[in-house]
Amino acid sequence: MLGSVLKRGTLSKSLHDPIVPQLSHLQSKLYSSKNTKATLAKAKKDAKSKSKSKVSDSSSSVASEDFESAGADDFEAARARRLVEDENDRSLDVGPNGRPLFTSTVSLSQLTRKDTCSYMKFSEKGLKEVSPEGLPMGMVTEFKESMRPALLVRESFLDLRDNFRRIVDPPMWSSHTKAPKARKQILLDGPVSCGKSIALAMLVHWARDEGWLVLYAPRGREWTHGGFFYKNPETGLWDTPVQAENVLKDFLKYNESRLQQLPCQIFDPIPLGEGAGVGWMKGVESMALPEGSTLNDLVQMGIKYSHAAVGVVVRLRKELSLVKDVPVLIAIDQASTTLRCLPFPCYMNKLYYKFPFLLGN
Repeated sequence: MLGSVLKRGTLSKSLHDPIVPQLSHLQSKLYSSKNTKATLAKAKKDAKSKSKSKVSDSSSSVASEDFESAGADDFEAARARRLVEDENDRSLDVGPNGRPLFTSTVSLSQLTRKDTCSYMKFSEKGLKEVSPEGLPMGMVTEFKESMRPALLVRESFLDLRDNFRRIVDPPMWSSHTKAPKARKQILLDGPVSCGKSIALAMLVHWARDEGWLVLYAPRGREWTHGGFFYKNPETGLWDTPVQAENVLKDFLKYNESRLQQLPCQIFDPIPLGEGAGVGWMKGVESMALPEGSTLNDLVQMGIKYSHAAVGVVVRLRKELSLVKDVPVLIAIDQASTTLRCLPFPCYMNKLYYKFPFLLGN
């Protein structure tokens, strides 16, 4: 901000206050007041110069506006060039206590407590591949303002990672040592913009790198806001078929190949509800799930048939709780607007039980 103010001040001064003084005042002292011809000629020249100066002033004001509008882009481009130059200057890579500002660790699973308060560089392409559901706005904003895809390694993230790591790989503790208790269900809480969403996204990144099956919702608010709302007479809960379909589509984006390998373990018919904008199916209350179906087949059913979308989401939650071949994690951001701010009892409240999940409040 200070740089832009100084820059604008310099530009305005250079445009309106020329460095070379006007020569007319200096030349007038060299002529005698008795030389009327010279005085008249000078007056004509002054009149012409004034008319020219008006045109030049108007053109310079337009040029000033164009220059200032382009100044911000030039400043950003210059800043980007300096950052690239700084990348090659190892003397600038100094963080707290003289340690490197950027960690050399290449994966989230290899981070240790020594990496705390250092930055870890990511590939934006890699982040989008591992989180095709989308990145949290806090992460996108940080990348944009810092002009580099790097995130601060916080101790709170390492605590989260190690907690879920102990669930699937409990250490061999001594009988005389009290082992830390692993928590399967965690709610992240804290002030706005304190890093909850980024910690959640980093944990999802780590879990998927480790082979976990993750249902990730970076925008949990969309689960319960907008779309159609129908009260289910069988359950007494409000169904949201549009949001249910979106949940299933997002779940497939990263996990489709894995879901094709996981067989369904529950083959009860899928209860049908009211379709989005099309009402109820006449004379049909449920849809059969063929024997030998996979979790991918189950999800595809909910995407194809709007009436089955909500029933498939609820069934998927039950199926995921029975998966034993791979660890399962549900990570939902904006949980406060998903759960606490619901003005009605919704089937979404039934999703967060029986297996590891993480909510960002």
